[in-house]
Amino acid sequence: MSGQPLLSVRGLKKHFAVSGGIFSREVDRVHAVDGVSFDIGEGETLGLVGESGCGKSTTGRCILRLIEPSSGEVVFKGADVTRMSGKALQALRRDMQIIFQDPYASLNPRLTVAAIIGEALQIHRLATTRRQMEERVVELLETVGLQPDHMRRFPHEFSGGQRQRIGIARALAVEPKLVVCDEPVSALDVSIQAQVINLLEDLQEKFGLTYLFIAHDLSVVEHISSRVAVMYLGRVVERGRDRTVSRPLRYAAAPLHRGTAVGRADSRPHDQAQAHHAAGRCAEPHASAVGLPLPHPLPDRQTGLLPARSRAAREPARPLGCLPLPGLGWGASLQ
Repeated sequence: MSGQPLLSVRGLKKHFAVSGGIFSREVDRVHAVDGVSFDIGEGETLGLVGESGCGKSTTGRCILRLIEPSSGEVVFKGADVTRMSGKALQALRRDMQIIFQDPYASLNPRLTVAAIIGEALQIHRLATTRRQMEERVVELLETVGLQPDHMRRFPHEFSGGQRQRIGIARALAVEPKLVVCDEPVSALDVSIQAQVINLLEDLQEKFGLTYLFIAHDLSVVEHISSRVAVMYLGRVVERGRDRTVSRPLRYAAAPLHRGTAVGRADSRPHDQAQAHHAAGRCAEPHASAVGLPLPHPLPDRQTGLLPARSRAAREPARPLGCLPLPGLGWGASLQ
C-alpha cells in the first residue's frame, strides 16, 4: 500500500446499552467494537476475520454509517465520514456500498429485480429516463452473470447464488470505490461460494474496486484478501499478509461455548484449571463480565490455554447468556 489510504479507521467504537430491571435502566454495556483501527489502500482487499459475535459486521456498518459509531474516526478520501450529514452523506453513498450476508432478506420481495437495482440509479440521478435505467440494469445483470430477462422477475424466483449476484449488481449500480462485503458467501453452498468469490475478484480487476471482506472462514479470506486482520471481542488482535496470520486461528480455533474444549485433548489434571471456561464459561464483550479490560486474556498461541493466573481462570461458571441483576451481580437468581 502506497500513498494515502483510501479508507482509514482510527479508534472506532460501538457500545450497545443493556437494559434491565423494572424501569429498564442501563445495567451494562456491550463493547461490540472497542477501538478498531486499520487502513485500506485503493484497489486492495482487507480481510476482516473472526468468530461469530466478535464485531466484524458491526465494524463494517459503522464505517458506512448504517449504524452510528459511539466514537472514533472513519476517514474516506481525506474526509471524516462520522462528521458528515445531509447531502454530503448522501453523496458519499455513491462511493461506499455494501453486499449483505443474507441474499434474500436484503432484497425487497415486493419489487422486481429492475426496481431493486434501478432504485439507486433514481436516487443518485444516474438515469434520467426509463430507457436509460433499463439499459443500465441489463448491463449490470450481464456483468454479474445473469440474463437480461431476469429484470422482470421477483427475488423468490431465484436461487441463493443468483440472489447474491443481484445484490452485487445493486452495489455496483452507483460505481462505488469501496465495497464492504459482509460475509457475502457464508449463506451459500461451497460450489456457489467459489463462483461468487471469483466474480468479486473479476469485478475488482475490471473496475478497480476496494474491498473490506468480512468473513469467519479463514480459507475464503486467504483466497481473496491482500491483508488479513483478526478480530476478537471487538478488537483487532492480529494482522498481516494472507499467509502470515496464524492458522488455525488461536483466538477462534474452537468456539468458546458451553461444553467446548479449548485446551489439548491430552491435557494433564493440573491443566484443567487453565481451561476452566470450557466447562461453561463463555467469553463475553460485556463491560462487567469479569471486571477486566477487554479483550479477556487470550489463549496461549502454542497450547490454546488461558494463562494460569488469569482472572478468567478463577471466575466461577455461570449460565450461558445470563445478565447481571442490579445489585446482585452475575449468576444471581430471584427466589
